[in-house]
Order: sequence, then structure tokens, then C-alpha cells
Amino acid sequence: MQEMLKIHVNGEHTFFINQKIITAYSGKIKKMMIKQTKINNSVIKIDNFPGGVNGFELISRFCHNHGKFPITPSNISVLHCSAIHLEMNDQISPYNLLQQTETFLEGLFYWSWSDILVSLKSCEPFFSSAESSGILEKLISSLLVKLAQNSDINVTHSSSPSSSYSSPDTITTGFQFSSSSKTTPDNSAIKPASYSGNSSTSKPWWFDELTILSPKIIEKIIKTMGFWRSDNNNLVITKFLLHYLKAAKNGNGVSGIAETVVYGVVLLGKKAFSCRGVFWVLRVVSGLGLSKNCRDELERLIGGMLEEAKLDDLLVPGSNNNSGGGGRDVYDVDLVLRLIRVFVIDDEVAIQKMKRVGKLIDKYMGEISPDQNLKVAKFLAVAESLPDCARDCFDGVYRAIEIYLEAHPTLSVEEKSRLCKCLNYEKLTLEACKDLAKNIRVPPRVSIQALISQQASKVSIKTTLQDNLIQSETQMMILCPKKQASDTEKFRESTLEKDELKLNLQRMQWRVMELEKSCREMKNQMSEIKMKNQVIISSPVRTLTKLF
Repeated sequence: MQEMLKIHVNGEHTFFINQKIITAYSGKIKKMMIKQTKINNSVIKIDNFPGGVNGFELISRFCHNHGKFPITPSNISVLHCSAIHLEMNDQISPYNLLQQTETFLEGLFYWSWSDILVSLKSCEPFFSSAESSGILEKLISSLLVKLAQNSDINVTHSSSPSSSYSSPDTITTGFQFSSSSKTTPDNSAIKPASYSGNSSTSKPWWFDELTILSPKIIEKIIKTMGFWRSDNNNLVITKFLLHYLKAAKNGNGVSGIAETVVYGVVLLGKKAFSCRGVFWVLRVVSGLGLSKNCRDELERLIGGMLEEAKLDDLLVPGSNNNSGGGGRDVYDVDLVLRLIRVFVIDDEVAIQKMKRVGKLIDKYMGEISPDQNLKVAKFLAVAESLPDCARDCFDGVYRAIEIYLEAHPTLSVEEKSRLCKCLNYEKLTLEACKDLAKNIRVPPRVSIQALISQQASKVSIKTTLQDNLIQSETQMMILCPKKQASDTEKFRESTLEKDELKLNLQRMQWRVMELEKSCREMKNQMSEIKMKNQVIISSPVRTLTKLF
């Protein structure tokens, strides 16, 4: 009986192979067998074998079939890498596997598009071996040639073919994609199976085809093109990588691809992407391991054109709040704050753009107000992130505060008062000011302050108008002395009206003092009642509001 050899592959499976047959084709196993015989060990262990157990089974069948085995695009990669790994070359046998795989690869230029994709896909389990053996580079170069032949891909510089698998006129380096791509391949032999024949399709035909490849192979393809990371200035490549990231089942191993997308978007800028488009890019690449510098670049681009944004653009889902027991915010408020800082830091921003962003942020505050995890400090940060000139009216801010107070009923009086400090009472409409004064959730002192500011603003406006009127009437009296008597009478009437306005303001201030006094008395009375009857009064503020 012929001696059988035990070969343990990758710690997964043990093969029993005829010693004479396997050593006739593999120089490495022959050397290992001699070494194991010296130490009286009949088991040979092979680690990191390309293709694992299935790959070694193909090698076993090749050896037992006297060096004959059908080579196809689906197994060429594993056979070629295995032949190199096991030293199955011409030094051990004239019918060696390595020579057969190299001969098969000489016809690579004539392979179909689908054959190249199948062969590339098969390299994924043993990517490192495929890369070191050189077969991965050959497959990628052939793939790019097919794209160049059937898409608007131009070559910027030529290089002579370095191997016999390419045709004499093939150029394998220096590919440059144009902004438009043919939607159909010209050569029917490489037309993908999913091709619909519709020339109006919005994306090139090869976008969906390449999504079957792993991130490592896509990364290798983009590096071969010369568009990796900060070198990416190509719109078509950027759009393809975005398409690839959207189609990816998970975010493992795609951080480099995501950063390449960001660099492309930043370099192309507003000429290629609208504000909404960049927000969409941000959503796609978020959570894919972007570096801080890369994310900052993207946020600077968005912040620079924030006036073009819509409300739903800002409503980016939030992440876990690490600021201490807060849970998860519904929306990423920190992102919006960073974008606003980028926007306002530009001293040359036109006032119209500033007001446009002001209206946008007021709407945004209304959306985030019901969030139970949104802290007062963060709400105030959004409200105070823009200068006062960004708002002609503060009614939107007040409505957002009203919603926030309703959604957070446990806030203390101090927190409520601090929340209302972001309001400019003089820029509230009369209706909003009246609503604030009657709002039971707003502290009484805030309501009183709002009424005083509103009244003072009116008096200031009327006083200014009266002063202007008096000045103009005085000039008319000088120019028209005949009407001096009647004009003097009008001047006295206007002065009396001005004095009356000032008196009304003093009465208002006196009324405020009376209200504060009544409030203190009522609180004292309720405290006494509570002590006697042990009845819990929920809020004395409701009784106070009836005085208005």
C-alpha cells in the first residue's frame, strides 16, 4: 500500500493524499515532508493557504488528475495563488500549475466584463495573496481597459504594457474619468446582464455592476486610478463611491472610501453639489469612521452655504449623548451649532442671507423643542447662536420656547427664566407679548419685564415721532410767520400729548410694583393656608395671572 500523507490545512481540515503524487507537483510540500520525516512526524500543517479548504481540494484534484484540471475565470485566482504558495512551478514539474495559470492569464484582455468581475470577486477571501501574486493588479487593469473602451474614460498619459495578457495597443495606467459616462457598452460581448438599454438612465451602467466587489478591491481600483483620498477631484468617481456606500450592507472597512468621497465633494464644491446634495453626502458618510479633519472640511463647505438649506436638511438624526446621563437626542443639534458657527464667522455675510438663516433656525428650534432629552443649555445655544440682526421679529423664538416649556414641565423657575433671556422683548409683536403675559408656564417676572419693554418701546417710537414733528413744525413757523399763532397752539398740544405718554409709563411702572406686592402677599397667605390645612397648592402663579 502506498504511503498516505496527512496535510492539515489552516487548522480546519485534514487531507489524506498520496505522498508520491502530491510531492511530484509541489516543491513546498516535498520540502516539508523531508523535514517532518527527520523528526518522525507524519502530519504536515499548512497555514494561510489561499482559498482555504476548498482551494486545497482543487489542488488535490489537479495532482490526482496528472496535472490536468479545467481552469476558468472563477477558479483562476485561487489556482494561481495556490501554485505560488505551494511552489508548483517548472522547477518541480514540466506540467506545473503555475505555468498553466499564467498561460490562461495571457488571454485576459479578451475576457468578458462578467468574467473579470467573477474573477475579482473570487479574490476576496485571499486578498493579500492575490495582491502579492500580481493577479489582482492584472484583473483591475483589465477591468479599467473595459471601462475605457465602453465609457467616456480618457487616458492622460500612456505606459507600455508590461505583460503579455494585454493587447499591444492597451494602455493600463493614467485613467481619467470625465463628468459624463456612456450608459451602454459598445461591445455586446462585455455588456452586463443588468443593462436595460435605456440611454436616459441617470447613472453609468457600471455603477451597479461594481457594487458586488468588497471594499478592499474597490479601494485597490480607485488607488490604481489615482483618485484615492485627497487626490480625488473627479465627479464621476465621487458619485460612484457614494452609490457604493449607499448599497453597502454594512460600514465595515469603508472609512477610506468615505473619506475619498468627502475630499471629492470638498474639492468640487458648490460647482458640482448643492447645499441639499452636501447634506445628503453627510448623511451617507456619517458613522463610517471619518477622521475629524475630514468631517470638519465637509462641515465648512455646508456652513458656507447654509442660507440655501431647508428645514429637513438640518434634521439629521442624533447620536448618543455623552454629556452625562442624557440619553440620545432626536436630532444632531451639535452639528447644527457647528454649521452656524462656520456661517457667522464670515464677516462679509450679507444681511439678507443672515435673516434667511435666522428664519431657518427659528423653524429648526420649533422642531427640536419637544425633544425630552434636549437640555436648556443646548436649546439656548441654538437660540443665541445668531446675532440679533438676524431676526426682525422674535415671535418664532417665543413659539419654540412655548413648545419647550410644555414638553418639559419639570423645569424650575430659574431654568424657565434663563430660557426666556434669549428673547428680545422689543422685537416681539403685540400679540406674542400678550400671549406671553397670559402664559402660565412663564414666570411672572418675565411676563412683567416683557410688558414693560413692549410699552417702553412704544413710548420710544412715539417720542421720536413727536420730536421729529415738533422740529418740522418749528421750521414751518419760522418760514411761515403768519401761521405762527395756530402753529404755537399745535406745538403745545403735542407737548401735552408727550407728557401724557410719559405719565402713562409712570403709571405702568406703579402698576407693576402693585402687582409684585400683591404677588408677595398672596404667596404669604397660601403658605399660611398650607401650614394650617396641609393642602398642597400646585402653583400660585395661576391666581396672579387673573390680575392682568
